[in-house]
Amino acid sequence: MLKEKKDITTTKSSILHERRKNAVPEGPYNITELYVQSAKGAIITDVDGNELIDFAGGIGMQNVGHCHPKVVKAIQDQVESSIHSCFHVAPYESYIALAERLNELTPGDFKKKTMFANSGAEAVENAVKIARKATGRSAIVSFERAYHGRTLLTMSLTSKVKPYKHGFGPFASEVYKLPYPYYYRADEGLTQEEVDSQILAYFERFMLEGVASDNIAAIILEPLQGEGGFIVPTTTFMRGVRNICDKYGIIMIADEIQTGFARTGSLFAMDHFGVAPDLMTFSKSIAAGMPLSAITGRADLMDAPGPGQLGGTFSGSPAACVAALAGLDVIEEENLVNRAVEIGARMMEVFNSWKDKYELIGDVRGLGAMTAIELVKDKETKEPAAEEVKAIMKETHSKGVITISAGIYSNVLRFLPPLVITDEQLEEGLTILEAAIAKLSK
Repeated sequence: MLKEKKDITTTKSSILHERRKNAVPEGPYNITELYVQSAKGAIITDVDGNELIDFAGGIGMQNVGHCHPKVVKAIQDQVESSIHSCFHVAPYESYIALAERLNELTPGDFKKKTMFANSGAEAVENAVKIARKATGRSAIVSFERAYHGRTLLTMSLTSKVKPYKHGFGPFASEVYKLPYPYYYRADEGLTQEEVDSQILAYFERFMLEGVASDNIAAIILEPLQGEGGFIVPTTTFMRGVRNICDKYGIIMIADEIQTGFARTGSLFAMDHFGVAPDLMTFSKSIAAGMPLSAITGRADLMDAPGPGQLGGTFSGSPAACVAALAGLDVIEEENLVNRAVEIGARMMEVFNSWKDKYELIGDVRGLGAMTAIELVKDKETKEPAAEEVKAIMKETHSKGVITISAGIYSNVLRFLPPLVITDEQLEEGLTILEAAIAKLSK
């Protein structure tokens, strides 16, 4: 059971937050004002001793749980022998071993190669570089409501203007946006099949009206949109995109930064659709909390850039690589793919039971343990309830559950609990969440 939460008005956390205001700019935003002392599994303990159930997982980077003993041991052993030598200068085995493992585990029966970087945005930037170099083409297509990072290029690929893009232009050229299915907000009366058909037909027309197909290097998409509101497409849509890429010689890039490593009830979300992308990008849970990202893809594409055209001083550090290898062991040994299915099934069961009970809940959706509730002021008009989401988050934080939001309208509660969360912790978190929703529904 959680310890009783203290009033934080005069606590160590509030003192730290005042120091933060004076020392750190506003840009790196904080969702909570509770400062971490320690974390284990699915529980975060703040500096005042409050225990919090983590329904956010550091925005999806803690699939194997905070401070998993196997991961901690791997990091400790590594930093005692070598902290970093730079792979470009004095390489090491863990980089190669992790690349071999990802080459084997990712979808596609073709020969693959893998390189590492530090962040998700870096992975996407490098995937675009590889696609452009391999094809000799310049245009990149991304999707409405997409999120791919905060660097100049990845901001250009990202759809949501505020807060991610506002005031930071001009943006990178040769980036184009296409529609992505949003079945809940589709025109009234349209089926999922009709939505998919319309969008895929528009893709073909776009090749005539927007940019020539022989100038498009890559289409990049999230198999399940993250910041966009946890929007899950159909297999028909995903295979339709794959078919268009094949038809026009366009590279398909799957951004699995938030969806990868067992989160969706499969090791990778693309497995659900039976589609093998040409390139895949990973980060977040790849290294169980250590900074690491990866690009895995067809060997012929990955080899297109020459020596020195890819890389970085800290890319694929030894500590991050051994953490990633240990994390993959944990996923396999503790059967976290199946655990994600169990967690997701329970959350969706509960959320669906709330849907008729609370007027605020417009839609529930998800894949595996990547679930969401979209809040609306009115179920008929579907007017987004962004302020209500903020209020629910504030309430759950005060009661000991960390929740976060998403969505183009900021009206979606999204859930990414560590996959090692216990049934008791999950149920307690859901109870606190429902109480917060009920309070706002009165």
